[in-house]
Amino acid sequence: MDRKQFLKTCGFGCVAAVTGAALLQSCASSQILSREIKDSDLLVPVSDFIIQKGTKTEFKKYIIIQNEILKAPICVYRFSADDYCAMFMLCTHQGAELQVFGDKLQCSAHGSEFSSRGILETGPADKDLRKFPIAIENNFLKISLK
Repeated sequence: MDRKQFLKTCGFGCVAAVTGAALLQSCASSQILSREIKDSDLLVPVSDFIIQKGTKTEFKKYIIIQNEILKAPICVYRFSADDYCAMFMLCTHQGAELQVFGDKLQCSAHGSEFSSRGILETGPADKDLRKFPIAIENNFLKISLK
């Protein structure tokens, strides 16, 4: 291999490594979390939304919470320090589990789309997602599962 080919190969390798690391880091910030259910409330620390980058504090747009008692995960969006929306990640059409893509929840089975507030945007589903009331107490979100 000549010098030019070597540098070209190494350059592509470095770009691939940096891109892969960036993708893995973004996946780590949107991981699925397992949290405790106490009585009929799912307890989620507000700190689950915090991303610390040096001295700068940023916040995750959403987190996905699971618990073995739940039929499906719950997606919790953070809009501000006191504005959250928690919704069941089951499509209201035929009950398929939804996937989160930024500000949308999508059904991979039939293509229904819901907003980050659980509002139906595109069918074949014909109603909004099930939402759960949230109270903020002592730096925890108490998501009522009743």
